[in-house]
Amino acid sequence: MTRRREGGPPTSGPAAELVESGFALENADAPVLHAGMNLADIAHVLDLGRRGLIPAHAQRELLRLLVEVSELPAEKFPYDAAYGEPYNSREHYFVSRLGDVGGWLHAGRPRREAARIALRLHLRRQLVELVTETVRFCRVVADQASANDRTLMPDQTYLQQAQPSTFGHYLLSFVYSTVRDARRLLDELEWVDCSPGGAGCVNGTRLQDDRRFVADALGFDGLIQHTRDAMWQVDGLIHILAIAASLLTNFTKLAEDLEIWSSAEFDFVNLADPYTRASILMPQKRNPYALSIVRGASGIMIGRLTGFLAVTKSPSARSDNLIFAYGEVPRALDLSIRITRLMTGVVGTLAVNPDRMVEELRRGYTQATDLAEYLVQTCTVDYRTAYVVVGNAVRAASRAGVPGVEITGAMLDAAAVAHTGRSWGLAGRDLSAVLDPWQIVQSRTAQGGAAPQALTDMISQIGPVLDKIDADAARAAARFDRAENELMRAARAVIDAPADEQP
Repeated sequence: MTRRREGGPPTSGPAAELVESGFALENADAPVLHAGMNLADIAHVLDLGRRGLIPAHAQRELLRLLVEVSELPAEKFPYDAAYGEPYNSREHYFVSRLGDVGGWLHAGRPRREAARIALRLHLRRQLVELVTETVRFCRVVADQASANDRTLMPDQTYLQQAQPSTFGHYLLSFVYSTVRDARRLLDELEWVDCSPGGAGCVNGTRLQDDRRFVADALGFDGLIQHTRDAMWQVDGLIHILAIAASLLTNFTKLAEDLEIWSSAEFDFVNLADPYTRASILMPQKRNPYALSIVRGASGIMIGRLTGFLAVTKSPSARSDNLIFAYGEVPRALDLSIRITRLMTGVVGTLAVNPDRMVEELRRGYTQATDLAEYLVQTCTVDYRTAYVVVGNAVRAASRAGVPGVEITGAMLDAAAVAHTGRSWGLAGRDLSAVLDPWQIVQSRTAQGGAAPQALTDMISQIGPVLDKIDADAARAAARFDRAENELMRAARAVIDAPADEQP
């Protein structure tokens, strides 16, 4: 008996469960795709007209409706999960308005092409905005760093005092990691800013032998070469999510430090009132609420990256690779933009308590490394031996309640005798220049060091870098504006042309 398998589209409507769990989910992302699908449809209809594939009256009617719809916000358009995902909702509306004329939108193009284009149009705007916000964050942090180039503090590793530094030097470290992520975002903008238009389903379409028109009409800077790859690639989306996760992880490191340092136990910094929240029960509390938001957002971003990787771990050319991307990736970038703005506000309004910082610095032993290096230079001993002697002297000083700035040569001699069996002749020697935190900081004049001049040099050098990143983002945004304005002008020109001038 010959086995027969029925082909063709389904003859019944979708199950209610499918509408609720699938189409409703996709329609929830319609606001992300709405503007881009309008632009993609307009470019496609203009391309059909350019090729003489669509009757003049049909082109004019379609363009008139598309221009009308493009002026509607997404929430005003009748997206309805009962008719399928956003593209099918749009088709139902267009056919209800124009009849079979609406069917010309399908010529040489699957529904996913419009959505793929729309996603890229939306993401490129978001990437430019996020880059712009990262630059603003860096400028604000650099200003705070400059204002605190002489604010002494005990820098920390493992939440333990490490070496004398300045709050300005500490803050500026977050600029460099943010700049690296901003550059990575611009690199991914190059990936996003490539057109998948005209790719058909997997191997192109006989109706289009030149895909350049749609790419140029939509202001794309490039064209995805391989048609199958154009429809199904997701690696760039993974990169975008990874960079967003990296950016927010950078912010959460700063946020966690500031949360600890704003506690009564440290009292190094105070958050401005607008970035805190009162306790409903405990009148004395002022919680660093903004920092909790930053830390939580970082965790959410890591989850979105991990979740998307799990979704895309499938055979090739599967819709699940991108169904969830339409909402997840834009939401991730939107969250990144908001968190970047939040951290900019936190740092820009931060109050620093230099007296508390220097108090803790002088109570501790952050000068121990410098002291060991001094012994290497003056006593002709290897660093390991100097390290052990200083470490033992610090232990004895801490037990006796002697702070690091008051360690004496006699104390070092006693530790040297205990470890090496001989005195190093340090008793009575003036060690103030070695032990004074400010003099230690001033000695860090090498490139990247904590000395005020070294910090000033770094800030002056990072300025032009930020200017270039900002300018690159602004040029991209201006190019997008020009292309979209020209596309709408071309559509209106066809609509308004006299009948005898219609193609």
